[in-house]
Amino acid sequence: MSPIEQLADYCAPLLRQPVILKVRRNHGLEHATIHILNRQRYKLSGRSSETGFVLLGEAPTEDIESAVREALARMKAGERQLALHPNCGTNLVTSGFLVTAIAFFGFAGRRWRRAWERFPTMMILMMAVILLSTPLGMSLQRHFTTEGDLGEMELVSVTRETINLPLNGQQLTVHRIVTAQA
Repeated sequence: MSPIEQLADYCAPLLRQPVILKVRRNHGLEHATIHILNRQRYKLSGRSSETGFVLLGEAPTEDIESAVREALARMKAGERQLALHPNCGTNLVTSGFLVTAIAFFGFAGRRWRRAWERFPTMMILMMAVILLSTPLGMSLQRHFTTEGDLGEMELVSVTRETINLPLNGQQLTVHRIVTAQA
């Protein structure tokens, strides 16, 4: 058993708390929906909560609803791997944290001249960490931030709204997907 799996087992009582489990399931359904919509060349991002998730980006509401229904059906049929997505924020945070930690510890307490001497070594270490952080981020998704078993989840509604962005005046399309879980 990997250290991530051991930590997930230890944290299981917390990860199975109803509110946290709802967020993790919605996060998994969000990823599955984005996987399906990516096949149609839509570029979307999402944010999950205990009541569902939002998708940010332009796509017809009918296509969004169809993708959510397909994702829900496929995941309930056993395609739990759809809950994992390579562009998830979990992967980005994992990479950012590890690279920052390497840089901090590699350059901490050094004078500028000594820091510059260490720069090539630190650069190689940071690149290695970036390569290793993707599998680590995917493992963190699998065991902590998403859930592929949707249980008795149901789709309640899909609504669309357009928001005017304050600084540049552009419009952002937001689809709100509401789910219900037993």
